[in-house]
Amino acid sequence: MGFPCNQFGKQEPDPDADILKFVQTKYDVAFPMFAKIEVNGDAACELYTWLKEQTDGEDIKWNFEKFLVDRNGKVQRFGTGVTPEQIAPHVAELL
Repeated sequence: MGFPCNQFGKQEPDPDADILKFVQTKYDVAFPMFAKIEVNGDAACELYTWLKEQTDGEDIKWNFEKFLVDRNGKVQRFGTGVTPEQIAPHVAELL
């Protein structure tokens, strides 16, 4: 699932529909994209507040941090530089 956020260098100023079109066209994104949210600060989305609490409690540092939640609610956090291909073995373990 993707959650656009404009808190990192103001890289997502466009409306949600434009962001969706861009990621589908440029990156062939096929996963669900949601409305733009905030992930840090007082207005942070409750989901991201919870995800951060379940890991190291640190703010999201940059775009494309990733979280993997298993069926028991255990959360793993992956930094910006970690690719989906690198996370795939972790996903396979959980299936």
